[in-house]
Amino acid sequence: MKTVALELQQIVTLFAEKINHISDYDFSVKPLPHKWSGKEIVGHLIDSAQNNLRRFITGQYESVPPKIRYDQNFWVDANQYQSAKKEDIILLWKLINERICAILLSMPEERYTFTCDTGKDAPELHSLEWLAIDYLKHLKHHLNQIIPGSFDVIYS
Repeated sequence: MKTVALELQQIVTLFAEKINHISDYDFSVKPLPHKWSGKEIVGHLIDSAQNNLRRFITGQYESVPPKIRYDQNFWVDANQYQSAKKEDIILLWKLINERICAILLSMPEERYTFTCDTGKDAPELHSLEWLAIDYLKHLKHHLNQIIPGSFDVIYS
């Protein structure tokens, strides 16, 4: 967990700066009408972080694995990231990931195996450690969409 948290810290610090250097136009343009802009991709990463932050906290104390589902398209639409200020999106993304790092760094090792249910229609249990590793891969995957070739990662 600590390795994941430290890598996450480094990525967030570096990419908050890199993304900030992208022009407002380039960050806002949608490659196709049904595809997300850079703003919406970072917005999706914010939403993912919010859901995972909740998993990393509640998964440590709930006696029954908490069920925390995430409908990504609904969240991105509801948050209206496309009309938000670039600086606000980047700052929120940075701050929420710093919270995740703090939680992961302080999590006792015996809780890494505690589980959370992420399933939509059927239970899908994952350990908190698995969720942290998956979260980092997911983040890299989407950062590659904004700045291609940043990471050698395959995420499905």
